[in-house]
Amino acid sequence: MRQQSVFSHIRRDWRACFERDPAARNWLEVLLAYPGFHAIFWHRLVIHPLYRWSVPVVPRVLAHLSRFFTGIEIHPGARIGAGFFIDHGMGVVIGQTTDVGENCTLYQGVTLGGTSLQRDKRHPTLEDDVVVGAGAIVLGAIVIGTGTKIAAGAVVVKSVPPHSVVVGVPGRVTFVGGLRVEPAVPQVDMPDPEGEAIASLSKRIDALEAQSRNSEERRGTASL
Repeated sequence: MRQQSVFSHIRRDWRACFERDPAARNWLEVLLAYPGFHAIFWHRLVIHPLYRWSVPVVPRVLAHLSRFFTGIEIHPGARIGAGFFIDHGMGVVIGQTTDVGENCTLYQGVTLGGTSLQRDKRHPTLEDDVVVGAGAIVLGAIVIGTGTKIAAGAVVVKSVPPHSVVVGVPGRVTFVGGLRVEPAVPQVDMPDPEGEAIASLSKRIDALEAQSRNSEERRGTASL
């Protein structure tokens, strides 16, 4: 990555703060009080280039300092496209082999993590214009398609097609291209296996008691 493109990326990150956060009122506020911008600024300008140049130790130490000041952990090896925006940011974790496309948005508590101990690709790939809600977890070397929205608190462990909406634990696709693909199940209609088992046992006990009473009545009649 050339130095010119680094600053071009940073300018797009800067504009993203104003485009996607209505609370951003002026440039000084963003410069001084937006940890998401601080974290991506240092990642782009210093930390990731040092990592690509195979400088030992220093990139990890600088990333650690960035996490200390911003609450956002971005591994030096993560590759992040322009127009990246982290809203609020506290608790965000982005793993080493993560690839993030352009104009993506993460909210607080998001984890882009791995599920393998191998040293190859083990973290997610987010294509362009992906939005990941607060507290969501995306795990493994999966691909999240362009324009996808992941709901707050979802846990995504499988690849997702473009322009999808993902909700739940584990994450399931409920919309693709604006069309519902899986009807939502109302909470009142959720199955209750324990309740069903207890009801079945209760019916069985009632039947056995009725059978026992009938047998006693027949023996009493016979004795007369």
